[in-house]
Amino acid sequence: MKIIVTGAGGFVGRHLVASLLARGDDVVGIDTVTAGIPEGSQAVAGDIADAGLQEEAFSGGCDALVHLATVPGGAAEADPEASRRVNIDAMYDMLLRAADVGDCPRVAYASSIAVLGHPLPAAGVDDNTPLSPELIYGGHKAMMEVAVAMMSNRKMIDGVTVRLPGILARPKGPSGMKSAFMSDLFHALQADEAFTCPTRPEATIWAQSVAQCARNFVHAVDCDSANLPLTRAVTLPAQLVSMGDLAEEIARQCNVSTDLVTWQADPQLEAAFGAYPPLSTAAAERAGFAGDGSVANLVKSALETLA
Repeated sequence: MKIIVTGAGGFVGRHLVASLLARGDDVVGIDTVTAGIPEGSQAVAGDIADAGLQEEAFSGGCDALVHLATVPGGAAEADPEASRRVNIDAMYDMLLRAADVGDCPRVAYASSIAVLGHPLPAAGVDDNTPLSPELIYGGHKAMMEVAVAMMSNRKMIDGVTVRLPGILARPKGPSGMKSAFMSDLFHALQADEAFTCPTRPEATIWAQSVAQCARNFVHAVDCDSANLPLTRAVTLPAQLVSMGDLAEEIARQCNVSTDLVTWQADPQLEAAFGAYPPLSTAAAERAGFAGDGSVANLVKSALETLA
């Protein structure tokens, strides 16, 4: 298959591109720089909003588009115009290009649980929970979920929207994501370093390892869209875990003390990123998407891919 991947040198993108290449797909990888894009793909560097870049990337046709590139949460709040340019306008243009050069190509779109807003229903979230975004990032993601569904209904594309939970563990360094503390915990404990967590130990998150996330996007390329809901959107199965339990499992697998972790809650941050209720993902599971299965598996996988 000829597969175009945006954000191909990013955290999830590089794992996904490597998996697609390993199974023999012809991959065009797009990112702002080519350094992180795995060898073997056709690397295209630049701004995805640039019409010339899009023309180059789609010039060889398109059987599938996996759209991972984004202006993330914190950066979108700081620069809403950049979020609109990349997260809405550039993506919409790419959907049109994919439809133009492909024969109803598969589009796998990386959305976010930010579309659900907060506070989330204390009783839990399921496939019937309405979208109610508050953040600019979540609002723009929700808009493009509708675009994917609309173009799929018009038989222009065959779309799949995949809503991501927290993906662990991201590389060290600034990411523009307010949820980066989840990954920072892994890095600190693996290095046997002290870490101050900006939540209480009781704070709860939804999480999935990056390796499992990449497997889910490979599945999104291949899955039968007849098994998807009418919205074409599924929330990935995730582990519901408290930060305290996560710290204990990371410390156990790294053979370090949990005394390295101190807790200094930021109420606003915890309300947004550490108050997740039970999660039911029946639609995703019916369509063949999967989670890590246990907190221990999640931590083991995340540590294996830590960079």
